[in-house]
Amino acid sequence: MTLLDLHLCYQEMGFKEAPFRLTPDTNFFFPGSHHLEALHHLKFGIASGELTLLTGEVGLGKTLLCRHLLRHPLAGVRFAYLLNPDQSYEDLLISIVEDLTGQLPVNRTLGALQRELWKLLLRLAEAGTRVVVLVDEAHRLSGKVLEGLRLLSNLDTEKEKLLCLLLVGQPELEQKLSARVCRPLRQRISVHYRLEPFTYWETRAYILHRLQIAEAFHHFHLGLQVFLLIHYWSGGVPRRINQLCDRALLAAYAQGRHTLGPYIIWQASKECLL
Repeated sequence: MTLLDLHLCYQEMGFKEAPFRLTPDTNFFFPGSHHLEALHHLKFGIASGELTLLTGEVGLGKTLLCRHLLRHPLAGVRFAYLLNPDQSYEDLLISIVEDLTGQLPVNRTLGALQRELWKLLLRLAEAGTRVVVLVDEAHRLSGKVLEGLRLLSNLDTEKEKLLCLLLVGQPELEQKLSARVCRPLRQRISVHYRLEPFTYWETRAYILHRLQIAEAFHHFHLGLQVFLLIHYWSGGVPRRINQLCDRALLAAYAQGRHTLGPYIIWQASKECLL
């Protein structure tokens, strides 16, 4: 089946688009309690200029939160978004400068990069702009780069921080920061939020929210037992919910149904290897 064929399948089921894609589509951002709390913590970290940590297991929506924040920036804030932290400290500085200026720095020696970033941050601060470095997948940062980030967090004037750091990653990041060598960086963390899986009611609301965004709220019927099964087999993890629901929808389409019953959900759970 081609991508076009799959799109036609969803159209025939009454959807304008696939409601349970695995990609972090900000149009489907779910304002559940956990995600809203996490977003408020990130925004507080930005407003205060302090080092902020967001952690959570795989599939809980950390990258979606990052992209939602980037899509709806606070006034007077400019982001440098580092999606691939598996790089050297020099490469990280290059990425920050490039994101802030739109151009690659000419002199890429460590000393030159540090001077250029310092001058850039001062210019932006004088213009009333706060710089935020948002690091996704931060659990992959090396010890050397983490120490470099600690040094960056030292950049400030007498009045305020020149750069705010947001570190987003899996729980391994907490373990890495608990090491003695990372103690200076750990002591700088002022805001920390740990994402948790959805409760049953959040799982139910999440599914209905995505169906409504895809304009199929009235096309599919899901009984109470179905929501319970989806929550049980997914563990309340958004990515697993998407996998399970998407597979169940395609199974229902193959059977010509507009109702998701317990048996279809059970079949989908076996095929998704949840």
